[in-house]
Amino acid sequence: MSATSGIGATTELTAAFSAAVESKNVRFIKVSIVNEALIPDLTIPISGTLLEDLEKLQSTDVLKDDVPAYVLTKLDDPPADWLAIFYVPDTAKVRDKMLYASSRAPLLRSLSSTTFTDSLFATDKTDITPDAYKAHLRSKDAPKPMSAQEKEMEQIKATERQASGVTYEGSHMRSGPVGWTWGEGVEDALRNLDDSEESALVVLKLDTKGETLLLDSTSNPSADELGSKLPQNEPCYAFFAWPHSFVSPPRRDIVFIYSCPPQSPAKFRMMYSSGCLTTPMQAKPLFAKSNLLARKVETSEPHELNENYLKDEFGFKSAESKPAADENKPFARPKGPPRRR
Repeated sequence: MSATSGIGATTELTAAFSAAVESKNVRFIKVSIVNEALIPDLTIPISGTLLEDLEKLQSTDVLKDDVPAYVLTKLDDPPADWLAIFYVPDTAKVRDKMLYASSRAPLLRSLSSTTFTDSLFATDKTDITPDAYKAHLRSKDAPKPMSAQEKEMEQIKATERQASGVTYEGSHMRSGPVGWTWGEGVEDALRNLDDSEESALVVLKLDTKGETLLLDSTSNPSADELGSKLPQNEPCYAFFAWPHSFVSPPRRDIVFIYSCPPQSPAKFRMMYSSGCLTTPMQAKPLFAKSNLLARKVETSEPHELNENYLKDEFGFKSAESKPAADENKPFARPKGPPRRR
């Protein structure tokens, strides 16, 4: 496994990607590493279907034959999802190959992995033609062969579910992407979160077997009260509806939070970690009115979450308060000369 490079995304890149997600009219964002930072190098708007727009990547004005790049690509279906193309040509310099290979994880982490539902690795521009992408989709959808051990584990899980009487029927028992079910009240709580106009919080926990996602609590804390409403000694997921005016026009964002205090048992840390990407993806279709932010919040110190934390995490900067021109200011009396001794 290659080590990460330590290279991070610039605020320019995170802002450009957030704007593209909001506008829904950007097809490609080319990302390059310049001065040990990830920057947006080129933005290409949508002009046709994804297959039609892929032809634009063949131009040397977009991708060079011997220079690596990342290409963030908006999908047609589902329209909110993105594809990450990692273009590292065989003819590139060895140092560049290593640098781009080790910076993949920081790139996705800084832009939120939940938005990227697929990835494609290309060593030549022929790997990202429309026909090559169709072949990629066929390979992706093909059933993967299972080893004998994997088949045995699958049979054990199926037997355990059958023995526990877990059913998968009805909207109140929605099946999660990692095999979990949604307990009663979870879906309704998330829909109510979207319907409201004020700040609201839904806290979810896994049952002791790690099979069902249960509704733990709902409340209406302010952003500054958020940390006090999360469990302090055990892991949880949370969705926080956050109305704010740090952008124009004001909006109401939904923040997905994965909290895992350090004293949490190793078993639960592993279970929660395995679903921290797929859980918000599962909930995303329920949010018709509010915007589920692409980046998630991960913390081991839930008490530290407040409005300043969220502002820093998502790059929102409120305008500095300035005194009015006619505001009476106290007169500062000048200091006299120092006494002689």
